Amino acid sequence: MNIPQSAGQESNLPLGSQQTPFEREEEARKIRRLQLMISMVMSVISQDANLTLDEASELAAGAKRAALAMFPDKELAYDLLYKPRLQRLMRERFRLH
Repeated sequence: MNIPQSAGQESNLPLGSQQTPFEREEEARKIRRLQLMISMVMSVISQDANLTLDEASELAAGAKRAALAMFPDKELAYDLLYKPRLQRLMRERFRLH
């Protein structure tokens, strides 16, 4: 039996499905942009032989600032997903332990 929901009743759908198609596309675009940016930062850190530890640290800090500008309330997600990758790369590249 198909019963329509009343106007004031909340949906049991996940949060993502409450977004409009435009909002979903925009978020996907921002996520792809963030992934590309992190990939580029990691490439520069790993491949630029003239890069100093201070410059690499500033690149990583800039990436975090940019990520939080795109996703202001997602610092924990950044710290779980990208920070460990950048830290591992910095340790390997500059032989820090």
